[in-house]
Amino acid sequence: MTQTIAPRVRNLVLLFLAVTGALLAGAAPASAHAALTGSDPGQGAVVAEAPARVSLTFSEKVAMNDDSLRVLDPAGSRVDTGRPSNTTGTTYTLGLRGGLAKGTYTVTYQVISADSHPVAGAYTFSIGAPSKTSVVAGGQDVGGGPVGWLYGIGRYVSYAGFIVLAGGAAFVLACWQRGAGVRAVQRLVVSGWVALTAATLALLLLRGSYTTSGKPGDVFDLNLLGEVLQTKTGAALVSRLLLLAAAALFVAVLFGAYEKREDEEKRDLTFGLAIGGVVVAAGLAASWALAEHASVGLQPGIAMPADVVHLLAVAAWLGGLAALLVALYRAPADTPVDAPAVRRFSRVASGSVTALVATGVYQSWRQVGSWHALTGTRYGQLLLVKAGLVVLMVGVAWTSRRWTARLAGTVTGQAAAATAGPGKQRGPQRTQDPARKEPVGARKGTAQSPGPADGDSRRAAQLARQRAAVDAARQKRERAADPNRFGLRRSVMAEATVAVILLAVTTVLTQTEPGRTEEEAKAAASSSASSSASSSAGAATLDMPFDTGGQDGKGVVRLDIDPARVGGNEMHVYVQRPDGKAFDVPEIKTAFTLTARKIGPLTVTPDHITTGHWAADGVQIPMAGSWKVAVTVRTSDIDQVTVSKNMQIG
Repeated sequence: MTQTIAPRVRNLVLLFLAVTGALLAGAAPASAHAALTGSDPGQGAVVAEAPARVSLTFSEKVAMNDDSLRVLDPAGSRVDTGRPSNTTGTTYTLGLRGGLAKGTYTVTYQVISADSHPVAGAYTFSIGAPSKTSVVAGGQDVGGGPVGWLYGIGRYVSYAGFIVLAGGAAFVLACWQRGAGVRAVQRLVVSGWVALTAATLALLLLRGSYTTSGKPGDVFDLNLLGEVLQTKTGAALVSRLLLLAAAALFVAVLFGAYEKREDEEKRDLTFGLAIGGVVVAAGLAASWALAEHASVGLQPGIAMPADVVHLLAVAAWLGGLAALLVALYRAPADTPVDAPAVRRFSRVASGSVTALVATGVYQSWRQVGSWHALTGTRYGQLLLVKAGLVVLMVGVAWTSRRWTARLAGTVTGQAAAATAGPGKQRGPQRTQDPARKEPVGARKGTAQSPGPADGDSRRAAQLARQRAAVDAARQKRERAADPNRFGLRRSVMAEATVAVILLAVTTVLTQTEPGRTEEEAKAAASSSASSSASSSAGAATLDMPFDTGGQDGKGVVRLDIDPARVGGNEMHVYVQRPDGKAFDVPEIKTAFTLTARKIGPLTVTPDHITTGHWAADGVQIPMAGSWKVAVTVRTSDIDQVTVSKNMQIG
């Protein structure tokens, strides 16, 4: 039997490695969840005068250090001064030196998104006219290289460890309590704890290098480790380690004192272990939800609990499946996994799938946002693959349930035959050892021969152990020959194979930029391009993303000035949702400031014209120059934000 199991386990491991490698190889190194949605000066813009500062707007709040934002002149020297500052919402500014010469300048950024992923990039703008530059305007290889690979593997192992730990323990408590005494199941659950603990420690060490330099030598940099511990992700990893200490105590009780208790004592202990296990498992799942994409974006108060339920449902289904697979193949002859246990797991798996689908649909809507993003972005495509794998697993699970029903019928028939009495039993009666023509009872008893001496006693004990091993092997062969049990093993093995691929796809999905964010970034780039075209035509247009933090607080405000010259001008303000649809807000205010001459702010309150459209005539601009245009958007009684950009007028 062991020779049959070994190739299957080896093939499963090889499949795991192949799928993981293929998926990680196709993942972009800087797979972040924050995107640059706006900048001032804009990408590719040509400004008449040197700006006093640059500003960058991201799709969500980001973390940065002194070197996160840099501005380089055509020769590659830094021209920025001071530290980056967060002005309003998700907009960050960096001061520039005075007296900058004409030419093309490069802005580079390397920041950490609010959901823990690194993001880097670069763009250029020109003063006066474009020029040659020695700087390559490309994004840094953040999150890539050997450290990025190791970090990705660590994330996979941590997910797998949690699933095996939580799901395996749940399978024992809820479905097969006799499994607490099965060594193979014990080793499975303990290996899940070891894998999750080791992966968490590795992620904690790799985190500093992963989000900064990407150099393997920085993995053991204590200064970087100290910085990581002060971040949200570092706190989540430390919390996970503390919860794993509690999980170790839970595992020790489950496979120690619990196994030795009588049935009545087990009931009370089962209830206590169930409550404690749910609390610890939910805490471990929350360490992902609190630090990753569920904690940012739309409706985080709903998304984080939904993410915890999603992870627990995955663990109960896939982890229980792993425990069932081990029980079917490695359980001893005297403790086989029975049909009622498989039926109980089938019910648990059905409930888990229901929770998985409900929370998955919500998270998909939240992260994708549109039908186009479902098919037109990498995140949406991976999500479709994941949904297909879930459907495939459910189909295979249905086959497993059919085999379970047949196995239950076989077991019931055998039990009825056994209770009917010797005269009504069917099949051969094993009263004699086929190797020796003597009653089996004659071997085990001592009434048919006088008591042996001490040497004979040891020999008899050895023979008894050998005969017990032979009987156990025979029982295993008989169980393996059962077509219903064999069919159940094959279907569960197929489920586990699909589960390995599903887990790999899920791991890559958590590192991929959501479709909603990617679409917003593309829309912002398109708006920036149209803004540059409008400015060159005589009128000037500014597009400024905003986020007041409240409900319906995200959008883009567009301000048009025509003809953008000294004297009277006509101003139009448009407010749009991220998907481009116009919508109204309670209040819009604008202000113009010429910082170089200390003129302003000149406040202008436009009149509401129609949905999402405000206008004002006769806006007087007294002097030509680079004017700072500030627009205040109020979306509720308490939620408002001011966004600003520079505009060349005159």
